[in-house]
Amino acid sequence: MWPNAVANALSCFERAFTRPGRYLDASEFESPGVGDARDDLDWAMRHLPSGAQRDLGRLIARIDEELERRTLPDPNSIELTGFGWWWTRMRER
Repeated sequence: MWPNAVANALSCFERAFTRPGRYLDASEFESPGVGDARDDLDWAMRHLPSGAQRDLGRLIARIDEELERRTLPDPNSIELTGFGWWWTRMRER
């Protein structure tokens, strides 16, 4: 990963989650967006030492909860299931 990759990913979610509205707008997923940021966090989790994994894991759990709350399941995204559950969510109502 590059320097500040995790911090950049976390700030992407902070920007997205502070915007008004119940649902995330589709533009939040445009590259680079929250989908890419969640991919970066997933990659970092696989390469961090165990202590850092626990700390980042707690943040990711809260991010995932909010991401799930602000999106809906997309039945048309079955082909994306291998990439991460966050890619199979609808971005706007």
